[in-house]
Amino acid sequence: MKSRKNIIGIVCLIVAVILPWLFNSTYYLSLFGQTLINIIIVFGLNFITGLTRNMNLGTAGIMAVGAYTSALLSTRLGISPWIGLAAAILVGFLIGRGLGYPSLRISGVYLSLTTIAFGEIVRLVLNNTTSVTGGAQGLTNVPVFSIFGFQIQRGIPFYYFLLLFMLLMFWISTRIVRSKWGRAFKAISDNPDAAESLGIDIAKIKILAFTLAAIYAALGGALYGNLMGYLNPSTFNFDFSINFVIMLMIGGIGIVRGNIIGAIVVTMLPELLRFLGDYYQLVFYTIAFIGAIKLPQGWPAGIVSLVKWVARKTGSKSRKEG
Repeated sequence: MKSRKNIIGIVCLIVAVILPWLFNSTYYLSLFGQTLINIIIVFGLNFITGLTRNMNLGTAGIMAVGAYTSALLSTRLGISPWIGLAAAILVGFLIGRGLGYPSLRISGVYLSLTTIAFGEIVRLVLNNTTSVTGGAQGLTNVPVFSIFGFQIQRGIPFYYFLLLFMLLMFWISTRIVRSKWGRAFKAISDNPDAAESLGIDIAKIKILAFTLAAIYAALGGALYGNLMGYLNPSTFNFDFSINFVIMLMIGGIGIVRGNIIGAIVVTMLPELLRFLGDYYQLVFYTIAFIGAIKLPQGWPAGIVSLVKWVARKTGSKSRKEG
């Protein structure tokens, strides 16, 4: 089974490497880059919402803070985008610590409302501080990264740059989930009282989960600004946060490999349904809703379970006929 997963992973990696050469256009390369960034962000959301079962609906707000922190340092102060990226990660760390503390006293719908409020406050502040962020007009001319004087231009070079970043974050996420932190995340979601009786510091673990989720979101936001070269507060709305939760549900809550599939489906499927015109969103959300009800373990696991069920029924019918 492990070798089969490795083979599938290698095949998917080969497809990801040759993909930009098959669809070499600005539109598709931007879409593929957005998909890779979404995968990174969902890796982080998986820690807090997938493993500890604390709902975070402020991902778009955290992403916006990371994006504007990096972009403003580069455009206003002329600082290297690499330093801007590091600053975005630092800001994500601080936001995660700040949002983590309310989760110690509130949970459920109240925690969801807190994170929603944070996202909306960020969007309104960015929209109204025109002299700094450009307001509704947006922030333009976000520079690209450079390595040893070589600029990573938007297009195929930046796609491979994001692919390497995604693989690195995938490796880190997998290591965390399999570590004592990951086991602690799962423990406090299953039975907090039992976990505490075993010596797990629930407060520390919850704050850690929020911090990791915020760091990933801020990092994704900084990369998003460099990918697009333009930022606008209206992009980081509540619907944007909901999309990340849908990615998590479709891929399978708590499953790192599933995060990749969920992000690909939610990012790419609406574009494939554009031929439906004004009805494409209705069809997309209907598919996602049915999948969440009928395949609660996520689409990958659910489809595998469905195939096994059909195989058992077919085999049973054949034996009866025999």
